[in-house]
Amino acid sequence: MRLKGRKRRHKRLRKKIIGTKERPRLSVYRSLKHIYVQLIDDEVGHTLVAASTIGITNSGTKAEKSKAGGRVLAKKALSKSIKEVVFDRGGYKYHGRVKALADGAKEGGLKF
Repeated sequence: MRLKGRKRRHKRLRKKIIGTKERPRLSVYRSLKHIYVQLIDDEVGHTLVAASTIGITNSGTKAEKSKAGGRVLAKKALSKSIKEVVFDRGGYKYHGRVKALADGAKEGGLKF
């Protein structure tokens, strides 16, 4: 039931959110252990930048690792001269790890 609700919310969000080359879509996927994030150009269907918390080795909480993952993504995006993004939270509530990831990306220099 929970997954079905998330899928429904994500479908509703995706009607409104479209990523372009100048302002790609920041897509979030949250698993039980890690969080994965991509910058996607929906016009051609390509992933421009991707990051996850798998390579992050700090021994903090999952939210702290998510924040670090957001900073890593922002660093990679800025190296490809991407400064503005559209945030696609993937049907998840803007809370906890998803919010921490967004905060980390904002700290890294991305504008939402």
